[in-house]
Amino acid sequence: MTFDVAAVKKDFPILDVEVHGRRLVYLDSASSSQKPQAVLDVMNEVYETTYANVHRGVYAIAEEATARMEDARAKVARFVGAGAAREILFGKNVTEMINLVAYSWGRHNLREGDAVLLTMMEHHANVVPWLMLRDERGIELRWLDFDDDYQLDLTDLARMVEGVKLVGVAAMSNVLGTLNPVRRIADAAHAAGAVVLVDAAQYVPHNTTDVAALGADFVGFTGHKMLGPTGIGCLWGRAELLEAMPPFLGGGEMISDVRIDGFTPTELPWKFEAGTPPIAEIIGLGAAVDYLTDLGMDRVRAHERELTAYALRALPDRLGDELTLYGPASPDDRGGVISFSYKGIHPHDISQVLDERAVCVRAGHHCAKPLMRRLGVGATARASFYIYNDEADIDSLADALAHTGEFFLGDTRK
Repeated sequence: MTFDVAAVKKDFPILDVEVHGRRLVYLDSASSSQKPQAVLDVMNEVYETTYANVHRGVYAIAEEATARMEDARAKVARFVGAGAAREILFGKNVTEMINLVAYSWGRHNLREGDAVLLTMMEHHANVVPWLMLRDERGIELRWLDFDDDYQLDLTDLARMVEGVKLVGVAAMSNVLGTLNPVRRIADAAHAAGAVVLVDAAQYVPHNTTDVAALGADFVGFTGHKMLGPTGIGCLWGRAELLEAMPPFLGGGEMISDVRIDGFTPTELPWKFEAGTPPIAEIIGLGAAVDYLTDLGMDRVRAHERELTAYALRALPDRLGDELTLYGPASPDDRGGVISFSYKGIHPHDISQVLDERAVCVRAGHHCAKPLMRRLGVGATARASFYIYNDEADIDSLADALAHTGEFFLGDTRK
């Protein structure tokens, strides 16, 4: 079920870079993934041979640029199981896409006293827009907590969704790695008359995704976490919901007609894509989708599950009880994200010393401060895995962490 990781590594030029004279060990894909040569080549080729603005010019390269961008949209739609390409909207990142739902659907449908249900695992992108609406409209926010194994506590789900208009849930936690039971939550939400927004930024790059199987109404994800470029985010939405929503931004491209007394928006998906889109980035995302499709998402998940299982064994064996891991105990219940604390050393210090060994991890609150407070910590260090990582990278992480512990213990004794 897995693939040749050594061969995959050769597709990523940055992995040949040395940092501080050492082999680069990149363990921060949950923040942003690296890019294969295929994606870099396609984007360069667009700028060198076919770049022009889309949906406007009638000359050859403009028509080719338009066709290539819309072909990429169709690839993305197939990748996530969308019923039609027009259900895929493009923006600059998944944060913008979630804000689109909050501003367009939320302001059109939510009134004072209405409730929105979120989870304690949400990224700020799926918290702050709803806090803003709470302050503006007087809506109520409810929160699903999690249990001692870092799984959402759904024992009182039926009561929690009563009277709720929207449920927002991360398909996979960017801190804990928890794979949440989206379909169960969506079914309960729909039974209560609510719509469901899924933040799938950490899910789509690592798992076979079928938006219909998830049972969601909106699913947001982003290109730069799935081997694509920055500057391109995606939202899938049910067509009937998108058609009923007012535009998010106004300007060129999103109109059918403009008069001095009003305007008429154009059809989906361009109704929500005001202005010139990130053309090369969208085409680059299409190339990333091709790369992942060729690998096979079942094999991507199997590889990351094996790598996570190895890390969950190897890191405690090497580092002992002074290492605290946050997230479900079973690799079946989590993705390739491991947040940790070690010997009371500040996560930023851990990250800095690891960098001296060319090991790249994230340190901080990971844009999830409510979750950090729930864990009782200010920050964690986080290692995250992807298709170009292997067990040797985990061993390098363990070695670098052991060195970090020795470094700070040595300072303590002086």
